Amino acid sequence: MDILIVGSGGREYSIGLALKRDENVEKLYFSPGNGASDILGENISIDDFSKLADFVEANGIDLTIVGPEAPLVDGIVDLFQKRGLTIFGPTAQAAQLEGSKIFMKNFLARHRIPTAGYIETDSLEEAYGFIDKQSLPIVVKADGLCGGKGVIIAKSHDEAKRAAGEMLSGNSFGEAGTKIVVEEFLDGYELSVFAICDGKEYVVLPAAQDHKRLLNNDEGPNTGGMGAYAPTPLINDDIYRKINERVIEPTLKGMESEGMPFTGVLFIGVMVVEGEPIILEYNVRFGDPECEVLMPLLKSPASELFYKAAVGDLKSANIEFYDRYAVGVVMASRDYPYKSSEPAEIVVDDIVHSDIASDAHLSFAGVSRDEDGRLFATGGRVLVCVGIGDSIREAHDRAYFLCGQVHFIGKQCRTDIAYQALEIEA
Repeated sequence: MDILIVGSGGREYSIGLALKRDENVEKLYFSPGNGASDILGENISIDDFSKLADFVEANGIDLTIVGPEAPLVDGIVDLFQKRGLTIFGPTAQAAQLEGSKIFMKNFLARHRIPTAGYIETDSLEEAYGFIDKQSLPIVVKADGLCGGKGVIIAKSHDEAKRAAGEMLSGNSFGEAGTKIVVEEFLDGYELSVFAICDGKEYVVLPAAQDHKRLLNNDEGPNTGGMGAYAPTPLINDDIYRKINERVIEPTLKGMESEGMPFTGVLFIGVMVVEGEPIILEYNVRFGDPECEVLMPLLKSPASELFYKAAVGDLKSANIEFYDRYAVGVVMASRDYPYKSSEPAEIVVDDIVHSDIASDAHLSFAGVSRDEDGRLFATGGRVLVCVGIGDSIREAHDRAYFLCGQVHFIGKQCRTDIAYQALEIEA
């Protein structure tokens, strides 16, 4: 089987790694890929969806997997399906679950899926009225895609009003913020739950926990994610059952009843409040860096999971996961997330420890290669150091050992990824 992966980040690189160890996969392509994905397959640079479909047809590619949300919202799946090409991901209509927070919140309300109280509005006066009635903190969200940065958790009523005003004026996020959601703050702990869906059936992956803040102890600004681990001990069978029965199943039935069956990754942002899962948001693709710690835990062939979901046949799949743990630590550039950094050459020491060689690896993201083949850090989040182990501590220690083997000027990372789980494990 030949497979094309659309995207250029660590998420797409990690999917490529999983497929590379899959005996069913002969050749991998990335569009556009990054400076290191050519280690795994062939990078191609085709932005136009129609021309990309031409490439897939001409090269007999069996499956296309779409990593990021933007191509999904823009309709790449619709175009490929009209051409009779097998592609993994939701249609543009179904991708509204991420493409519009207003659509998503109203969908949850229609189908009685538990979520925080909210209003959706393009009126500053209405937003102010709702804000005045809320206890602190208050959550303000831009409606459209903002690269994971369109959520403000305001610690005062004045801050919430400023955030709403900046969004509605177009100053903060342009057109993506000219309609907003204002919602109550939920006090609990957050989980990332992923369901691979084929429109009717689904497979739930081990629950993960992401670390959004830049600095240790969850301080500093929000980022795209500074690390993750899976599975998390913060979930149990009862919470899994509630998520299946109250969230995933009514979502799939609701999407089908509204004429937009959901195929692809349903990424459920869950806040657990006193043992009850409440939905913060949906995304329609893997989280990054959660994907980097989930793919190594997949025991079954990755091609089977993605292909059978794409063709509506998950019922016949036998998907298994290793009974192990994975921890991923993001190494970011010096000025992330404030501004772009100067390119910096990446040097990776030779790995001499056998357990690191077998149970740790790098997932590359914001990197490029020069004409001499040298690798440079050119993005905000540069790479993820992933460790796998029989305990969270073992996976954590291997991930951080690998961090010490990677060098580039200005590198930064958190030193406390998985701290909540380590406290429980201890």
